[in-house]
Amino acid sequence: MKAGLLYSSQCYLGEGPLWHAKRKSCFWVDIENGVLYEYNWRSKSIKTWQFDFKVAMVIECKDDDLILGLNTYIAKFDPQSGQLKWMLDIENLTSNRCNDGACDSSGRLWAGTMHLQHIEGAGSLYCINEHKQVNKKIKGTAISNGLAWSLDNTILYFIDSPTQTVQAFTYDERSGEISNGRNVIHIPVNMGAPDGMAIDNEGMLWIAHWGGFGVYRWNPFTGEHLDTIEVPVPNVTSCAFAGENLDELIITTARENLSEEQLKKYPQSGDVFLAKPGVKGVDAFKCNL
Repeated sequence: MKAGLLYSSQCYLGEGPLWHAKRKSCFWVDIENGVLYEYNWRSKSIKTWQFDFKVAMVIECKDDDLILGLNTYIAKFDPQSGQLKWMLDIENLTSNRCNDGACDSSGRLWAGTMHLQHIEGAGSLYCINEHKQVNKKIKGTAISNGLAWSLDNTILYFIDSPTQTVQAFTYDERSGEISNGRNVIHIPVNMGAPDGMAIDNEGMLWIAHWGGFGVYRWNPFTGEHLDTIEVPVPNVTSCAFAGENLDELIITTARENLSEEQLKKYPQSGDVFLAKPGVKGVDAFKCNL
């Protein structure tokens, strides 16, 4: 299975794809250039917003606004008015920035951080509740990435990219507590490093492989590699189910760390792709901040 081009965004570090059902559009970001993109599914038109920060994640709120990670700040953004409302600073560290994030079934925001120079152990995974209380859940991460919950909300899946693994934690939906961390998927180095991920309606994980030219479907219960969507660029960063039936997969990519020679060989690096994986996704939870 091969992915086709959705939009030639040429992002330096494309990330954070999000399907917004009410707006019938998908969002994504170019982290390093501070750009938020919106692609309208029906008109196929594009809209962008520029920020003076590294913009690392896009999450839908229950009031249809967006939650953005801007450096280490969490902010609420209204795409209708362009108004930005600052919520809180997760770490107050100029050496770090937010990376991937997601919401659980209770609307709590889970957001990871990382060092700007990718220093191992400098990042953490946090959980932020509706009262804006920040709780550190996992410390000492390097590149905090993909987050997903099992269909019955009893397991949290988490990726710290340099570990080459997907971790699973026993998850208490009521309290948001996690325990019993264990490795459930190991990604061979020759397949690239695990980055962002999405879960389908069969409970399988679709994982973007940085350096792996694709999005790979994995069984978190057996650790088995099930399927691959080929992408014509090496650095595949994240994916999200999209479309009115959640039966398409948006795939973001990056130009970061590629030489001039590699960019000539893979000129679509940084573009956004689309595939029909043959399975549907599930609705992403909305944030209650």
